[in-house]
Amino acid sequence: MGGGKGGFDGRMFIFTAPSGAGKTTIVKHLLDNYSRLGFSVSATTRSRREHEKHGVDYYFISLTEFKERVASGDFAEWEEVYTDQCYGTLRSEIERLWSLGKHVVFDIDVKGAKNIKRIYGDKCMSVFVRPPSVHTLVERLINRQTESEESLHKRIEKVKAEMAEENSFDIILVNDRLEIAFLEARHIVDTFLEGIPQHGS
Repeated sequence: MGGGKGGFDGRMFIFTAPSGAGKTTIVKHLLDNYSRLGFSVSATTRSRREHEKHGVDYYFISLTEFKERVASGDFAEWEEVYTDQCYGTLRSEIERLWSLGKHVVFDIDVKGAKNIKRIYGDKCMSVFVRPPSVHTLVERLINRQTESEESLHKRIEKVKAEMAEENSFDIILVNDRLEIAFLEARHIVDTFLEGIPQHGS
C-alpha cells in the first residue's frame, strides 16, 4: 500500500459528517495551519459550479470516464450518490500527496469514509464531526436556502441515516462551538502525527 516515496510514512485524516455539520470548515482550518497536510481532491461526475476549479475543488470528469476508471481499479473508493452523480477518491491522488511528503486529509461523506478506513486501516485517523443535534443540522440546511423541498427532504433523511453511523469511526468530534472544535481537531492531528518525522528531516 506504500506511504509515499523516499521512506515517507504517509498518514491520513478522514473527516466525515452529515451535510451541514461543519466538517469542511474544520478541514480548511487544519489545511491553513499545517503545511504537512494536503487535501485529497475527489473526482465527480456532477457539473462544475461557477466558483469551482478543476483540480482544486474536484476533478470534474464525465460519467463515461468515471465508469472506465472504476473498471480499471483507479478508485480507492467511489459511490453513486444520486442517479448518474458519482464521487470517488483516486488512488493516484493519495500517492500524489504522499510523494509531496504530505499527510492526506479527506473531506468525504460517511460511506466513502468507511471505505477508506477499511482499506487503509491504521494509516488512517477517522473523525466523525457531529453537530449538537439533528435539529440544529436540519435548521442549518433549511437556512442555506439552496435546496428544493424534495431535495431538502432527501438530505434530511440522509442526515438521519449518517448520524446513526457515528460509532463506526475512531473519534467523534462535536461541533457545538467552532473555536473549540478547531482546538480539538488540531489536538487529533498533533497526537496522530507525534513521532513521525517530517518529510526530508
